[in-house]
Amino acid sequence: MSIDTLLALAINRLSVLKSNEKMLLAEVVDTAEFYRSLDHRALGRVIGRPLREDLVLPEDTLRAAEKDLLSCSQRNVAIVTFWDSPYPAALREIFDPPFLLFVRGHLPDPERPSIAVVGTREPTAAAVIAARRLAEGIAMAGSAVVSGLARGIDASAHRGALRARTDSAGVVAPTGAVLGSGIDRIYPASHRSLAAAILSAGGFLMSEYSPGIDPAKYHFPARNRIISGMSRGVVVVQAPAKSGALITADYALDHGRDLFVHAAGLSGAVGAGTRDLADDGARIIDGPQGIFEEWGVPVPTGLATPVVRPAGADLTANGRDGGRHLADELRRVLVLEQSDE
Repeated sequence: MSIDTLLALAINRLSVLKSNEKMLLAEVVDTAEFYRSLDHRALGRVIGRPLREDLVLPEDTLRAAEKDLLSCSQRNVAIVTFWDSPYPAALREIFDPPFLLFVRGHLPDPERPSIAVVGTREPTAAAVIAARRLAEGIAMAGSAVVSGLARGIDASAHRGALRARTDSAGVVAPTGAVLGSGIDRIYPASHRSLAAAILSAGGFLMSEYSPGIDPAKYHFPARNRIISGMSRGVVVVQAPAKSGALITADYALDHGRDLFVHAAGLSGAVGAGTRDLADDGARIIDGPQGIFEEWGVPVPTGLATPVVRPAGADLTANGRDGGRHLADELRRVLVLEQSDE
């Protein structure tokens, strides 16, 4: 099936509709002019439930769609509907896949599994370094690292994958961020330079929200389903109880994805959610090799098991050398984070 781009953008602006309802509407209404002629009652009959007149205004959404089309053209944003060939195949498999995606950059190689790396916005130093090392190893092995551009673990994962591209002489996979806002609304704003670095390295930014849409609290759980849906496996590096990363873990289970937790993120209150996942059967890993072993594929050469100390580990006496290395690496992380402020 193909759909007129302007019509797809207008339907995407109907925020009161679920993704499957937008798809149904697109299958029935085949032109922008036909869509323009419908009122809220007719649209309600198409999707099978009543709609409020003030929330469904085809003319208004078509005008907004014209602006969206111009915005995407100016920013080199691809508009990818569910039926278009670039749409990630793994994402088509999930319940409630996005009707439409706005994409900047290059989507991952569909022949290679992507891996999501997520966690708390306020991680321990050990978890920050673990996320960076994990993502670096995943990228060097040829799998894309998918995350959400948030502070903490997300940003550390993106930076780790970017470091792989910087440090490796070979071909490594990019990293990509799924946003909970319009593609032109980088959130947090302090990560604009990180977003730019992702694009410069051949990665991608993606959103199902129309241009100009600001981040909202309820957008992020929906965003998390895309992060999980795009990935073969999801790694929760560190998460306290009730962390948003646990929503991604729930989606991973719903989607039939492999779920992992990192050994560096199990300690203390900030690791309570991670421990719960482990208790429920998530595999504990301490590096990318644990993922590849689970999948029964050869562990790429050069991916030795990293030594990452959990919070509270001995950083003095016998642990002094390791502590110095940990402190040096954390210092480099902090310098990178400050450069994004």
